[in-house]
Amino acid sequence: MTNTTATSRTAPALGGNAGMSSEYLEVRNLSVSFDGFKAVDNVDLTLMQGDLRFLIGPNGAGKTTLVDAITGLVPATGSITKSGEQLLGKKVHKIARLGVGRTFQTASVFEELTVLQNLDIAAGAGRSAWELLRTRKSVLPEIEESLETIGLEALRDTPAGILAHGQKQWLEIGMLLVQNCSVLLLDEPVAGMSLEEREETGNLLRRIGGARTVVVVEHDMDFMRAFATSVTVLAAGKVLAEGTVAQVQADPKVQAVYLGTAAAAPVGQE
Repeated sequence: MTNTTATSRTAPALGGNAGMSSEYLEVRNLSVSFDGFKAVDNVDLTLMQGDLRFLIGPNGAGKTTLVDAITGLVPATGSITKSGEQLLGKKVHKIARLGVGRTFQTASVFEELTVLQNLDIAAGAGRSAWELLRTRKSVLPEIEESLETIGLEALRDTPAGILAHGQKQWLEIGMLLVQNCSVLLLDEPVAGMSLEEREETGNLLRRIGGARTVVVVEHDMDFMRAFATSVTVLAAGKVLAEGTVAQVQADPKVQAVYLGTAAAAPVGQE
């Protein structure tokens, strides 16, 4: 995978790159209930541009439900604002048009189409199907940039269906980049990946994270230790702890509820 920093002039950093022009996502008093059960319970989060935030917690903690609420897939109460604009109550497609994108554990790509065609479709809202699928004489600059960022330039004419597992995930991230998403919510992006693919995915997140708000729902603690700039721990739908990797690992509540004795290990070690 390429080491380009074309889409990110600054690396992700603890606290993000707060400033007057920075993007941010602010969640306040967010709750999601299913038949009387509170899957997300009065959650507050502030997610700044440039802060590569990992969202961790045991199964059933509410991580994916929280992402579903932010993207409009489940009804919720409270407040979700993106750079001051209220998202709660908006339709899924309108939230996406405001620059909030997400991936799922299984990559959602058009397997019969090439890498380039997948990116072209993602970039082509408003164009006809014929325009999207016809052979282009040139490639849009944002697609070239995305290809370079995700490291798939050499595979641009390869059908997405024969890509390796990790490459499909990178393509899906690239599809969000060409849509100019400034908030990316990634659900277990390294699940099922090889060690090499996980390393390359982490480096990709660093490249794109400096200029965006990136939230990673993750169970892989080694991956979290290696690449997170900050961590939020959910348990029973509530925020249990928040801070740096070292702070979260040292928190007795987190050790008891989720990380266990391995949490006491230094960052990057077991």
